[in-house]
Amino acid sequence: MLAAPLAPPRSAVVRTAYWTRLLPLLAVLACVTRVPSFARPLWNPDEGYLAVQARMLADGGELYETVVDRKPPFVPWLYEGAFAVHGSESLTSVRVLALLAQLLTAVLLASLARRRWGDGAGRTAGVLYLLVSVGLNPEDAQAATFEVFILPCTAAAMWCADRRRWGAAGVAVACALLTKQTGGAVLLPVLWLLHRQGATRGGLLRLLAGIVVPVLSAALVTDPAGFAFWTVTGSAAYASFTGSELHVLARGLVNTAILTAACAGLVPPVVRVLRLARTGAVDLWLWFASSAVAVLLGFHFFGHYYLQLIPPLALLATAALQILPRERLVTALVTSACCCSAFLAWGLLAPRSDLAHATRLADAVARRTAPGDRVLVWGIHPETYWLADRTPASRYLTAGLLTNYSGGRNGPQVGEKYGVEGSWPVFREEMSTHPPALVVDDSRAAPYAPERIPSLRRLLTAEYEVAGEVDGAVLYVRETGSR
Repeated sequence: MLAAPLAPPRSAVVRTAYWTRLLPLLAVLACVTRVPSFARPLWNPDEGYLAVQARMLADGGELYETVVDRKPPFVPWLYEGAFAVHGSESLTSVRVLALLAQLLTAVLLASLARRRWGDGAGRTAGVLYLLVSVGLNPEDAQAATFEVFILPCTAAAMWCADRRRWGAAGVAVACALLTKQTGGAVLLPVLWLLHRQGATRGGLLRLLAGIVVPVLSAALVTDPAGFAFWTVTGSAAYASFTGSELHVLARGLVNTAILTAACAGLVPPVVRVLRLARTGAVDLWLWFASSAVAVLLGFHFFGHYYLQLIPPLALLATAALQILPRERLVTALVTSACCCSAFLAWGLLAPRSDLAHATRLADAVARRTAPGDRVLVWGIHPETYWLADRTPASRYLTAGLLTNYSGGRNGPQVGEKYGVEGSWPVFREEMSTHPPALVVDDSRAAPYAPERIPSLRRLLTAEYEVAGEVDGAVLYVRETGSR
C-alpha cells in the first residue's frame, strides 16, 4: 500500500498563499499605472532613437560601428528582439516589456521588505512603489526607455545581496550597467551589504566575476574598442556642466519638485522617522544616495533620470511606516493613490505638440521619397525616420552627436568642433558614398542650424535645393546632375 504524500511544510504553504494574493494585486496596479504608456505611438525621442536603432540592427547594422549611441547595448537589443517577434510598426511590444519591468521591480521590493519587516511591509512596499512609479512628466515615466529597464536590475542586485547570493548580485549589477551606465550606482549598497554580512574573499570574487564576465562578453559580442569609446571614453563633452547652466538647473529643480509632489505620501513618514529615531537601513540610504549621484552625473537632470530614486525611496518609506502609528500608513497610501491618479490623468490628457510635428514631417518625407531611399534628418528627433519608415543616411541619428547639442545644451559648446571625436570625417564619407535623396533641416534656428555648421552648409549649397517646408523644417532634394 502506497504511503500518503507528505504535506508541504507550513512555511511553504504560507509563502505560496501570500504571493497568490499579492501578485494579482501588483499585476493589476502595474497595468493601471501603465495605461497612458499605450495611449500614444511615441513618448519621447529616446524611444524613437531606440526604434530606429533596432531596425538598423535588424537590417544588418553593427552596434558601435554602423549603429551608434552613447548607451550600453541591452536596450537596443531588447527593442530588436521585441520587433523581431511583434513587428516594428508600433512600440506595443516594448511597452509590455516596460510594464513587466515595473511589475518585477515591485515584486522584488515587496520581497525585500517582507524579509526585513514582515508580510504587511511587503505589501506596502510593492503598492507604494507602483503608485509613485508614474510620478514624473509622462514622457519620462511612461516611455519604454533605459531607466525603466534599469529598475528591476538594481532591485534584483539588492535582493540577491540581501540573501548573500554574491555571484547573482554581480550579474544583476552588470545587467544594470549594460542597460545604462548609471545603473552601476547600485554597486555601492551591494558592497556595503557584502561588508556588513562579513562575506569572505570568495564572496567578493564571486561578486566581481558576476559583474566582469557579462560586461566583457557584451564588449566582445559587439566591438571592444567601439564599446569602450561609446559607453565610457567618448562622452566627456556630453557629461559637462558648461553651456546653458541656468536652463539645466531650472530643469533639475522642476523635475525635483514634480517627483517630490508625487512622493507626498512617502516623504513625510521618512522625515518624521529621521527626527524620532534611526531606521538602521544603512544600505537603503546608500542606495538612495548613490542613485541621487547617478541623477547628477552628466549635469542634464532629465526627468527619466529620477526614476532610479523611486525604489530605495519606497523601501525607506516602508521602513519608516513600521515605526509610526497605523493611521500613518493609511495616509501614505491614500495620498500616494491620489497623486498617482493625477499623474495618470496628466499622461492621458496632456497634448504632445512635438509628436504632432514629427508625424507631419514624417508624412512629408514619406511622400517625397521611395521606400529604398536614404534620408538625413538634421535635428534631435530621430523618431522621424521610424515614423516615415525610411533608412537613415548616417549612423549619427541626431545632430547632437555631431554638434554636442545633446541634452538641450544651447550655449557656447555647440558646433562642429564639439561633436563626438572622429564623427565628422565619418559623416562626410557617408554623405559622399551614399548621398541622401532628401535632407530635412529640422533645426528651426537652433544653435546647430546649417548656417552655423560649415561642412553641412557646403553640402547643401553644392548639391541640394530647397523643395518645401513643414512647420519650419526645410526640405532639400538633390539637384539634377549632382554626383
